[in-house]
This record gives sequence, structure tokens and C-alpha cells, in this order.
Amino acid sequence: MNSNLYALIGLVVAVCFIMALKGLSAPKSARRGNLIGAFGATVATLSVFFAPGAQHHNTLAIIIAVAFGVIVGVPAARKVQMTQMPQLVALFNGVGGGAAALVSIVEYLSPHEKNTAATIATVFTVVVGSISFSGSVITFLKLQEIMTTRPVVFPGGRFVIAATLIGTLGTAVWVVHSGGNTPLLILGLLSLLFGVLFVLPVGGADVPIVISLLNAFTGLTVAAGGYVLNSTLLIVAGTLVGASGTILTRLMAAAMGRSLFGTLFGAFTAKPQDVAAAGEARPVKSGSPDDVAILLNYAQRVVIVPGFGLAVAQAQHTVRELADLLTAKGIDVAYGIHPVAGRMPGHMNVLLAEANVPYEQLVEMEEVNPTFPQTDVVLVVGANDVVNPAAKTTPGCPIYGMPILDVSQAGNVIFLKRSMRPGFAGIENELLYDAKTTLLFGDAKESLTKVVNSLKAL
Repeated sequence: MNSNLYALIGLVVAVCFIMALKGLSAPKSARRGNLIGAFGATVATLSVFFAPGAQHHNTLAIIIAVAFGVIVGVPAARKVQMTQMPQLVALFNGVGGGAAALVSIVEYLSPHEKNTAATIATVFTVVVGSISFSGSVITFLKLQEIMTTRPVVFPGGRFVIAATLIGTLGTAVWVVHSGGNTPLLILGLLSLLFGVLFVLPVGGADVPIVISLLNAFTGLTVAAGGYVLNSTLLIVAGTLVGASGTILTRLMAAAMGRSLFGTLFGAFTAKPQDVAAAGEARPVKSGSPDDVAILLNYAQRVVIVPGFGLAVAQAQHTVRELADLLTAKGIDVAYGIHPVAGRMPGHMNVLLAEANVPYEQLVEMEEVNPTFPQTDVVLVVGANDVVNPAAKTTPGCPIYGMPILDVSQAGNVIFLKRSMRPGFAGIENELLYDAKTTLLFGDAKESLTKVVNSLKAL
């Protein structure tokens, strides 16, 4: 392929990636942005086979690897449920970082002349890529609840982390100075260990922030790998992912009301919390679907607060039917969206878009909070931590300082819950015991269906 044509294709691919990010910035254009990004990635992958001056000695192996990735990736992406999407994102992100690290190691170990700049880029790729891989595995285990979602700390943990980091950096200097192969492999192992220790102290509520941070790490790894392989496309793609991931991480940390350092290492300084008595031992006010329907029927304004439980029950279509029914009765309906509701950024937006909920009805936290005093009924569907007053009243708890939806200011609050089990952060919600709160127990989809039927009969 002519070098000018190859450069032009690279420019087109870069534009596709930029347009993809732009499209993903809004729910209405997210699907189009995703398709543009996929098209750009496909063109970038195919163009590598026709790069001017390239010599491919393992073409068959590369094609087999690509085919294997397609065979595994497409069914996984199509069949995964929305409730498991964050886990899939964590795994895919980790695979990207790990792949970049492996490619750099293989390139470094191959017989060729090594210069200092390339060695530094290789070291950076191995360190950050390995951290991204092992850290993403831990986030997957936490989200899947294979391991505890609570922060994992142990005596002297901060010193172990610091020692591992110092050892990793020292080994990195060793690799750059000596250029040996064995130190590079040791560096990879230390980086994998640091990635595990880096994520273990993070509590469940903060895992989405760490996923975003590790995503930025993967982008930077890919960009550095592009320097090692002399690939402009990898540099562009990695830089875009690294920059966007960094911005998203900062925005999410701000949405949680804490610093990034506090998110990552706050567990080491947090004070132990007293375990609250089991929820069943305290009196709560529960209601029937008929009670909820009557309360909604005579309201003038209703705000629906969706959470992870809505995704688990796959109740997005039913909640849309309920909202449409209330709107037809002349009731003002809105959806209060917390920035980190669910298990990843935009989780609720995607879920509700799947049910064709009008985007105009989705109201962000900053806009909906001032309206709660004028709201007659708040319907909380499967959310807990994002409405928990402990974020304001309980210093030292995992979510303290996080801005929340101030649903307690509404006239009435209805919680749809399966049980009195705490939310993902693992802390009790005192709002459940408030006199204005009514609990409707059961599967969210089944409960909403009964409410809809009762509302139709009124």
C-alpha cells in the first residue's frame, strides 16, 4: 500500500475515534457513536496487514487470534445482561492493558537494537498495563461479588503497598539501566502484584471510579505501546482513551464528593463503623400495590429514582408503562438520575433508553434536587446508596461526602425492595424507617406490574 494512502487511512480512523467519543457523550447519539468507533477500529485492524514495508511472519496466527477474539467477544457482548455490563467492561479493559503489556514484552525480547527511549516506553507499558490487568480482575471479582465488596485492608497494608510500589519503580530503573530480560519479567510480576494491592482497599461503591481510572491506564498503555511498535494509530487511539478516561474519573470522583486519593486509600484511615441491627428487627411501614397506586393517583408530581435493582429485575419497560400511565392522568413525571447510580457511569441512562423513555424526562441530580420539596411522591426502584442520608450524616461511612438525591424532602417516599438488605456499599439506610416512607417488598417488575394494574382500575 502506498505510504500516503496508508497515512490517509490513519487520519480517517483517528477522526472516527474522535467522532465516536463525541457521539458517546449523549444518549441520543451513543449508538451512532459506538458504530462509528467500531468501524474505525475495524479499518485500523485491517489496514495493519497492508502497512507499507511491513513484513508479516505470523499472518495465520494473527488471523486465528482475531477470529478467536470475535468468536468470544461478539456472543459475550450480545448476551450479557445490563446488570453484568460493568463486569464485562472491567474484563475487556483488563484484557486491553494486559495485551499491550504482553506485546511490549515480546517486542522487547525479540532480537533487535534497543535504545533508551524505546526501553522507557516498554517499561511504562509493562508497568501500567500489568496494573490495569490485575486491577481490573479484582474489580470484576468485586462487582460479581465473588469476593467481598467491602474494602480489604490488613495490618501494615499501606506499607506493603508502598514497598511494592518502590520495588516496582526500582526494578523499572534496573531494566532501563541494564537492559536485561530477567529484570523485565520481574517488573511484570511486581506490577501485577501492585495492581491487586492497588484495588483491594477500594469499597464496592467506589469500584466504578476505579474501573474508569484503570480504563485511562489502559489507554496510556496502548499509546506507549504504539511508540514501541512505531504505530501512529495506537498512539492516537490510546491517547484518546487515556484522556477521556482521566476526565471521566475526575468527574466521577467529584460526583462521589471525594478526592481520588481518598477513594483509593481512604479505607486505611476510615474509622470502623458499628454494625447496625438487622433491618427486620426495626419497625418499617410496608404497603400493598393498591396502597402505592392510590398514593400515585392523587399526586401532582412524581419522581422515579432508578437503581441497580431496576436492572436486576429488568423492570425498565414496566416503569416506563407506569410513567406513561401517570402522564396520561395529567401527573408530572420525571426520572431522577444520580451520576453513579448502578455500577457504572450512564448505567441508568442506557437501561431507560432501552425502554424508549424520553430523554427529556431524565433529570440529573443537580436539577432534580431543588424540586423534591414540591414533589408529592418519590418512587425509589432498586436504588439505595444514592438516596442514603448517611452520606451527609455519618462521617467515616463508605459513602460519606457523596452528593445524594434528596428524596427525604419529598412528601412521600416509596421504596421497592426485595428485602431489608443494605445496598452495595453495605450500610444501613435510615430513610427506610422514616415515617413518610412506605416499603413495597418483592421483585421490582412484579411489584410495578401490580401497581400498574391497580392504577388502571382507579
